[in-house]
Amino acid sequence: MGRLFGTDGVRGLANGDLTPELALSVAVAAARVLVESDGSHPPLAIVGRDPRASGEMLEAAVVAGLTSAGANVVRVGVLPTPAVAYLVAQTGADLGVMLSASHNPMPDNGIKLFAAGGTKLPDELEERIEKAIEDGHGLIGRPTGAGIGRVNDLLDGAEHYIKHLVGSTPHSLAGIKVVVDCANGAASEVAPVAYEEAGAEVIAIHAEPDGLNINEDCGSTHLDKVQAAVVEHGADLGIAHDGDADRCLAVTASGEVVDGDQIMAILALAMRDAGTLTDDTLVATVMSNLGLRIAMKQNGIKLLETKVGDRYVLEALAADGLALGGEQSGHIVMPAFATTGDGVLTGLHLMAQLAASGKSLADLASVVHTLPQVLINVKVGDREAGAAAPTVQAAVALAEDELGETGRVLLRPSGTEPLVRVMVEAATEEQARAVASRIADEVRAASPA
Repeated sequence: MGRLFGTDGVRGLANGDLTPELALSVAVAAARVLVESDGSHPPLAIVGRDPRASGEMLEAAVVAGLTSAGANVVRVGVLPTPAVAYLVAQTGADLGVMLSASHNPMPDNGIKLFAAGGTKLPDELEERIEKAIEDGHGLIGRPTGAGIGRVNDLLDGAEHYIKHLVGSTPHSLAGIKVVVDCANGAASEVAPVAYEEAGAEVIAIHAEPDGLNINEDCGSTHLDKVQAAVVEHGADLGIAHDGDADRCLAVTASGEVVDGDQIMAILALAMRDAGTLTDDTLVATVMSNLGLRIAMKQNGIKLLETKVGDRYVLEALAADGLALGGEQSGHIVMPAFATTGDGVLTGLHLMAQLAASGKSLADLASVVHTLPQVLINVKVGDREAGAAAPTVQAAVALAEDELGETGRVLLRPSGTEPLVRVMVEAATEEQARAVASRIADEVRAASPA
């Protein structure tokens, strides 16, 4: 079996790659690996999902797997991924399962796992779960009779989560008019209510999920709709979520995109001024724009870099007790209030800074001058050899000398595909494209597809 877990759980075509049988096996193995019961009480699992039609099928399989392993299950229904993580922590559950493929199109689905406390799993635990599935350990020694787990439903999980979010907001949103694109996903019932209860005037779009329309030409991967709506309604800003609401992107009153790097910069400066940015440090991945690094340096804020993936941001935050991190894609993590990226939480704190400062989003975002970024995915025969070839490394060194402090080069073999990703940032798009093309040519020559 190839590696089952990607950078954010198990994901694939529902009922194709991701079958109910696989979902059941993952659930059984996760219960066995994550729960160390002393026998005094049955383990407890929280199970949630986004509105995809396939989530109903996969939820049934996951619940069957967990209860067959002796775990009691509380179904929380359609909720954002960070809401499920929050409820795992609040209820003292032993594990959590979220069924979602995040920003992927509707035919896909996924399984995200949380350990006790609502934290994502490190690589080591994912590897143990995969080995348990491969070895068939979940098929033996199952309880019978009274040892089988039971199932209950939590009907007010959204209310608890919204109360928590609004309570975390540092300033009333009164006077803020916002358009929120809910991606016809898990944010649809939560985000508009949370923003309104915090004081904002809310115009919700794409908040009518039918199981089939999640992420369809809307949400954080299709920003044109929220851009147009903000201008049409004369709103102060727009907020766009993805299917499971763990990310947040924004647009200004004139419809300009504000990405995760700019949002992190706005929040980092606000938290520094409030004395809540631990060690004056922000955590971001290597894919964050050089403009963010320059802006943070100019404002006396240190930037700690991690590998790509919000799980690595989370690990760095936990290891050093830091207060803010995230990704350019809009996964923003604030450990004081959430154990994972939370799009609605991010939206609330971003709007709170607008309200508190009296400045527009465009003014606040201008702290980051985003440099042009070009990414070329080069198909290769051997991704490791293609990236490590001496001719390629020489081309990278030459490019770095050429760019100096006004740009950078990132060469990264894909973790799942026969690709080498060549990313270049430079003062102009023309220079970035030219440098990236030169390096890409060397990669192709070093390891032809």
